[in-house]
This record gives sequence, C-alpha cells and structure tokens, in this order.
Amino acid sequence: MIKTTTALTTLLAFLAAPALAGNTTAPIAEPVIAAPVPLAPRTPNWTGFYAGGQLGYANLDSNSLSGDDGLIGGLVLGYDYDLGNNWVVGGGLDYDFTDIDLGPVSSLEEIFRAKLRAGYKIGNGLLYGTGGYAWADSDNLGSDDGYFIGGGYEHMITQNFSVGGEVLYHQFDNFSAPSGDIDLTTVQARATFRF
Repeated sequence: MIKTTTALTTLLAFLAAPALAGNTTAPIAEPVIAAPVPLAPRTPNWTGFYAGGQLGYANLDSNSLSGDDGLIGGLVLGYDYDLGNNWVVGGGLDYDFTDIDLGPVSSLEEIFRAKLRAGYKIGNGLLYGTGGYAWADSDNLGSDDGYFIGGGYEHMITQNFSVGGEVLYHQFDNFSAPSGDIDLTTVQARATFRF
C-alpha cells in the first residue's frame, strides 16, 4: 500500500510539474515609450542684407540756437550676421529727411548715419544696441559731424520682412560758430525687406 501511494504521489507530482513550472517560452518585453525630447525653440536666421524705410519724431536741443521738434523719416540699408548662438551683429546706413527749426532763420534738413549694431535674439525678435558716426546738414548754417548711440527692437514677421522701433541720441558739437552744440533725440518706427 505504501508502494502504491508513493507511486501514485510520484505520478501526480510528475504530471503536475509542468503546470506549476509556468510557461517555458520567454516572456515578450513590453515596449518602453520614451517621452519626446523637447526641441529648442527655432529662431529666424538674421544673416543677410536689408533695405527699408523709417518714420518718426525728433526733438532738438541746443546751447546757442533755439531748438524745436519735428517729423523725421528716411531710408535704411544694412547687413546683419547671425552668429548662431542667439547673438546678431551688423552694420548699416541711414539717411533721414527732416525740417526742424534751428533758430528763427534756419532749419535742420538731413541726417546721415553709419552704424554698427549688436543684439540678442528673443524668439522672432532682436533686441539691440547701436552707435556710430552721424552727419547733419542745415539749410544755411552749414553741416557738422557727430556721433549717436541708442537701441531698438526688430521683429521678424516673415523670413523676408521685419518691423521695429529705434531710439537714438545724437550729439553735434560744432554746428554753428562759436559754440553751436546740438543734441538730437529721434524715435522712429521702421520696416525692412530682407534678402
């Protein structure tokens, strides 16, 4: 009887072994879904030539001539180089027409600028500082060389069109003998075509 019980127990253990051992095939690993890697925001490439126009307001002060305010506007031309690390450098030329009174019998008629600028990209925009050489001419007091400094913001609407604004402070030290110093502040909106 013990032999029969042992034989029966062994047979049952043998038959049950595969059921208790589990599946003999390797389990299929579930795929791991990785979170998408966020991409850095894409900013426009500012490298290239541009040309356009600007229009705004000018305020003139002088130590020996009476100053006035007036409309100012003209043309812009330049080149920017995108350094690829959020910084942009460039240079340009501005030519503005105006008719601001310089005393009772004269007026400031035109301003030319040769400028350098450097700026930091913010999304589709460029926040920049600028400065350089300025030349101003009047109708009967002659002309004078000076300098200007300032800053602005330009926003790329499309890859070929941008709009912006700029504030510049100009200094002309010898406009009219013996001591005709002129300070000129301009605030202008500008639009440029980029190619």
